[in-house]
Amino acid sequence: MRATAAFLLVLCLLTISHAWDCQIVVDIKNLMQIDAGLGQVVATDTSQIPYYLVGDKWIRLPGSLRHITVGPAGIWGVSNGNLMFKYVAGNWVQFATSVKQLDAGGDEFVVVANIDYVPGCLSRSASLGFMGADSPLRGIRLPGAVKYSSCGPFGCWAVNKNDDIYLMSLNQDCKNNGWSHIDGKLSMIEVATDGSVFGVNSAGDVYTRDGITASKPEGTGWSNVPMYMPMKHVTYDLGRLWVISNSGFTMVCTP
Repeated sequence: MRATAAFLLVLCLLTISHAWDCQIVVDIKNLMQIDAGLGQVVATDTSQIPYYLVGDKWIRLPGSLRHITVGPAGIWGVSNGNLMFKYVAGNWVQFATSVKQLDAGGDEFVVVANIDYVPGCLSRSASLGFMGADSPLRGIRLPGAVKYSSCGPFGCWAVNKNDDIYLMSLNQDCKNNGWSHIDGKLSMIEVATDGSVFGVNSAGDVYTRDGITASKPEGTGWSNVPMYMPMKHVTYDLGRLWVISNSGFTMVCTP
């Protein structure tokens, strides 16, 4: 009864006019995290089951993951035991340990945050070349301390354990110029393939960064994306904003 009432409440809220047209994703429930990139969408649910979206069908992937990412560097995931994997030929191959979060949205490189908030980078050659235990490993430690990071064509964004926001220019060899502090507070942040940036704060409010260009990668300011209920995760790709609510609903929104 409570689930039905909550569902009806969501439907009522979605009828309220706002800048984004959001629809409930009814084919999958209880998602914990979702990531979109290069026209692909992957997700994990609260039972740590990973999924891959094919058309409008959610296909279950093998294994058990609490975090998954897709992008130019391929599909990568993190298990509940903080083990890092790459999806290779239909199977998960372990890459590293003690990983908390990772992102494959950079220019064919991968960024990670470990369980001690230490950020790292896998170069293009390491990310694309890794196929198993015999592949060369080349992880590079990045400066600072972050709990969540995500990369796109104009740079990598991150938040630390205090929800402070940072931006870094990072190339395929993981060379960087350090972190620059950005105004605002976010609990998680995601960068799209086109450079768009979205995030969620501790209150469950969704924000997007305005004015991002190649010449001004930091953008000009934050704009709230009204959702009318608290959210916990967000990702964006090809004009579609995917959001997961604290109450367990997944929605896809278009402007």
